[in-house]
Amino acid sequence: MVFKKAVKLQSNDKVCTFHNVTAQAKEALRESGIKNGIVVVYSHHTTCSVITQECAFDMSMTGLETLQQDLVDVFEKMVPTCSREGIYLHPGPKALKFAEEHGEDARGCHNTDAHLISSIIGRSQTIVVDEGEMDLGEFGFIYFIDWDKTRARQRTVQIMIIGE
Repeated sequence: MVFKKAVKLQSNDKVCTFHNVTAQAKEALRESGIKNGIVVVYSHHTTCSVITQECAFDMSMTGLETLQQDLVDVFEKMVPTCSREGIYLHPGPKALKFAEEHGEDARGCHNTDAHLISSIIGRSQTIVVDEGEMDLGEFGFIYFIDWDKTRARQRTVQIMIIGE
């Protein structure tokens, strides 16, 4: 059996946005009636990622959990924010022209850092379902991350459950 569900999320601008989507995945699993199989949590957005991680409980002054802020800080050192032209080769003149023809401004195209981070981390997680429960471990949660800081927008996380 296959069960699918899409969940809409709102990202912020100027900061990476983390969404804890564990409850939505658990609800989808309950709705599916599947007892054994897998849950795939997926983003079709190429500047977003899905990870499993524990809740850090403590909050940083930025409003992110401390472990989330640590992840953002590590990637800022490895893949600096595209804050001005010339940091990365992308977007080039053809990409900017294509974006303009499709109603996107030049600022929104300068999200190369988000594309690179998403490529490194990945855009999906697969979680085993055993006897109707996701095997996330004792402290595991599922997070959808929007790395694109160029603008706020609505995002969609896809949940697909396969099993019996």
